[in-house]
Amino acid sequence: MQTKIIADTLSKLKVGTINYRQVKSALWKNTDFVLAVAERDGFALVFSYVNASLKKDKEFMLDVAKQYWPVLAYADVSLKKDRKFMLDAAKQYWRALEFADDSLKKDKEFILDATKQYWRAPTYADNSLKKDGKFMLDVAKQSWRALEFADDSLKKDREFMLDAAKQNWHAPTYADNSLKKDWKFMLDVAKQFWRALEFADDSLKKDREFMLDAAKQNWHALTYADVSLKKDGKFMLDVAKQSWRALEFADDS
Repeated sequence: MQTKIIADTLSKLKVGTINYRQVKSALWKNTDFVLAVAERDGFALVFSYVNASLKKDKEFMLDVAKQYWPVLAYADVSLKKDRKFMLDAAKQYWRALEFADDSLKKDKEFILDATKQYWRAPTYADNSLKKDGKFMLDVAKQSWRALEFADDSLKKDREFMLDAAKQNWHAPTYADNSLKKDWKFMLDVAKQFWRALEFADDSLKKDREFMLDAAKQNWHALTYADVSLKKDGKFMLDVAKQSWRALEFADDS
């Protein structure tokens, strides 16, 4: 009987003899009916009519989110505050975190758990967390790329960025340009791993004294020296005094 009612209602909707407001309220509680209408007419259009009981149903809302994650905008507040539900939703698609309750976006453990699933999760972290150096370092342990979402104040903070570089040499990717131009900062970063010099400002890569100091730490530093230095005979001889192997980077000329 229920199947016939659903079929008849869908048929009437299709031909326009009734509209959504005229659909019996009991049908908006029926998952089969809701999904059938949503798949045909679009989830965003249909879900404003769905009964509140379905919007509180974890299993149903997760199943729907697999097909169309923005439907979580209609999830009941109780679900948006539910840590496990929101993490499960984020497994389907990380952007589901957009609809997490603000209390979760301020929750360090929740955001850390979400970051373990996908590094972009801190996109939705509260600004207070993005300004928290210790928290952002913990996030970066999951993925250095999450530093993209650190507050600009941290990206300008020498000690924070050095600590981040100790965890992963890629971290200076996100350092403020003022640090990438900072002689001492970039040498300190290079002590962790010479490849971090990749992120030094071009002005330093052209700087004879800076590159000599970097080469003293590790001859591989010449990888990132400007071509003008690699063609400079005197410079390359000075570098070779640190390590003859640095001549590998001398220009062919």
